[in-house]
Amino acid sequence: MSDRDHCVLIPVAIFEGESVPQTIVDALASIPVVLLGYRELPDQTGTDQARTQYGDRARAELEELRTVFEEAGCDVTSRLAFTHDRLETFERVAVDDSCDAVLVLNPAPVLETILVAVRSEVNVEHIARLLATILDGTTLELTLFHVAPDESKRAAGTELLETARSELIAAGVDGGRIDSAVVVDDSPTDAIVEAAADHDLLVAGESRPSIRRVIFRDRAKRLARRTVDPVLVIRGEYLEPADGGDTAGGSQPGPN
Repeated sequence: MSDRDHCVLIPVAIFEGESVPQTIVDALASIPVVLLGYRELPDQTGTDQARTQYGDRARAELEELRTVFEEAGCDVTSRLAFTHDRLETFERVAVDDSCDAVLVLNPAPVLETILVAVRSEVNVEHIARLLATILDGTTLELTLFHVAPDESKRAAGTELLETARSELIAAGVDGGRIDSAVVVDDSPTDAIVEAAADHDLLVAGESRPSIRRVIFRDRAKRLARRTVDPVLVIRGEYLEPADGGDTAGGSQPGPN
């Protein structure tokens, strides 16, 4: 049974041979998925023209992708877009379909362990519920990971991960499936990339509530480019404090 409290957007570039690894399909079986097949067009090509010329072929390819999810028991909705700006399209679809996370695809031949980069306590409860839903019905294990800028912040990082662990257990995750690690490094991105090499899926958060700005331009996208694993980016809209205020210390939510 799918959990409609969550929804993941999966953009797939059609006509480019991109596919969703079966391991990812199986891992997301309990969460509603919006499968967005898109084709980015040159400025001189109109979207109506492209839809007329390539629509049937695109719909057939998207239907094949959708069938893979349906056969795994997924609650899947499909969207097709011919666009001049894929980032704008991703953001619009994510907002329209209330998706709280977006999957940046990379190959995933094996999916056994998840690395969760935790930066702050902003809406840790939401992240825990999403992860609990992903873990449900799987044997996946996860590592909570925090990068402290110096030794004086290590203890605070350890406390942060204990809070995250408690939220996961409260959400129904067996504590035996949860590991945690705090490292000290003045380059958080490098530290996360190094740690991600020992895991199969990286979970990170947006630094601001904009897929357009963040997924393809900030640290989350840089992480996706530098790892060989898929990256699940939790949208900033779902990480902000309920009152819309700043986080403690003025930091923004996102990956460490």
